[in-house]
Amino acid sequence: MTTMETIDRPKRTKPTPAFMPELVYFEPGALEYPKGKRIWKWAEAEKLPIRMTTSHNRITDLPGKSEAEQYKIAKRTLVVGVRKTLRFDTSKPSAEYAIPIATGCMGHCHYCYLQTTLGAKPYVRVYVNIEEILDAARGYIAEREPEITRFEAACTSDPVGLEPITGSLKELIEFMGEQPYGRLRFVTKFHHVDSLLDAKHNGHTRFRFSVNADYVIRHFEPATSTFLERIEAAAKVAKAGYPLGFIIAPIIWHDGWEEGYAHLLDKLGASVPKEAARDLTFELIQHRFTKTAKAIIERRYPKTKLEMDEAKRKYKWGRWGQGKYVYPDEQANRLREFITERIFETFPEAKIEYFT
Repeated sequence: MTTMETIDRPKRTKPTPAFMPELVYFEPGALEYPKGKRIWKWAEAEKLPIRMTTSHNRITDLPGKSEAEQYKIAKRTLVVGVRKTLRFDTSKPSAEYAIPIATGCMGHCHYCYLQTTLGAKPYVRVYVNIEEILDAARGYIAEREPEITRFEAACTSDPVGLEPITGSLKELIEFMGEQPYGRLRFVTKFHHVDSLLDAKHNGHTRFRFSVNADYVIRHFEPATSTFLERIEAAAKVAKAGYPLGFIIAPIIWHDGWEEGYAHLLDKLGASVPKEAARDLTFELIQHRFTKTAKAIIERRYPKTKLEMDEAKRKYKWGRWGQGKYVYPDEQANRLREFITERIFETFPEAKIEYFT
């Protein structure tokens, strides 16, 4: 069993650094935009290797002899390009639409669904045509007026981790702050929020942090900010007036899970400012995996402790005829009931948006 003594191990004192790529590619069209030119100057000032590519799909010269080596290098590679598809995907249950300002993540979370959605190209891409993306968002908002249209900015990336390089998230926050019928949401595992604290958000952006039991963060979330850094950042954004939320995901059944998730809620209760607790949201997502994801994860993280035993899971069909393995109903209900009760004990006014 995981003990409270284990959970309360000494925290790292060295801050988690902001993302710094080791290799930067530019698509030619990116340099036609002010943001592309600025990132080029930044990469030059940081003395980073810069390469040109006609398209991100044609990057074939990443170093590394094996798939594992190339994967690690790709995670430290930044591609600066233009978002050509301005049709937004849906993003249920989080929001009506996903708004694309970046793709790929510098984190190494073993369980992440981007393992499969990004396929063999897991590098980090940022888009410099932000005005065109915002214009497309205006169109989606106008179609649904007078209903509120919510946009999720973290479906394919962690925009907070990239903000020191791009500045795009602040632009998006301030754009949504001016939209009577537009709202923004995003989730992060990073604490680099200082440049966002003075943004004119007008309460239209919900800033959410991904949190979990200590066991999960310690074993399955390399290259992300520590839990302590995340909740300190959450307190900062709450004091800056942002509506606040937490995503507990993936919820993982493990030895000592009850102690781990109870302790998580205790730590949140001690950290969240009282004024933020009155408008606090939670989203609960149990761990799931597909056969494809399992194969990729085991190749990329051969020593992972992530439990993916299909015999212990329930197969759940998805909307598009593809299924995934989730916990059997009895386990899922125990997880949901236990965590839900602890949330309302700690934050009586909180809203649980969904458990899936």
